[in-house]
Amino acid sequence: MHRVGFYPGTFDPIHNGHTDVIARAVKLVDRLVIGVAINVGKGPLFSLEERVDIVEEAVAPLRSKAEIVVQPYEGLTMHFARSVGATVIVRGLRRISDFEFEFQMTAMNQQLDREIETVFFMADPRHLAIASVLVKEIAQLGGEIGSFVSPAIRARLLEKVGRG
Repeated sequence: MHRVGFYPGTFDPIHNGHTDVIARAVKLVDRLVIGVAINVGKGPLFSLEERVDIVEEAVAPLRSKAEIVVQPYEGLTMHFARSVGATVIVRGLRRISDFEFEFQMTAMNQQLDREIETVFFMADPRHLAIASVLVKEIAQLGGEIGSFVSPAIRARLLEKVGRG
């Protein structure tokens, strides 16, 4: 049986918490589709093409564990998950507020397609505080972000905010 998982996100930028979830998810699926959301409403710092490229770079070391596909998407997550043959949606949880939102989203998603399950990974304690919005803010204000992102993504983000 070929198990396909779908991990959606804006990934602006992808950080160590995201890559930890991906590393754990590839243990459960044969193919993981990472959906980079076309979400202009969030006002991403990186363009869609840059975000896809950054995610591709971040997951390169994990490709030996499972097939990993990075693909932009828009619209309903469930529609895209179905279109790529996913039977599992992968999500990460850092705190109680994440759970409340994800619980509601999962309930709605089950109404849309009962064949697709949602699997949650609790954040590794080292990554509990990491959020893309905070990483960007720290970078913009001159702080050190090396413990939150890979060296390659650190360099790209510092360049993007004029510190490269």
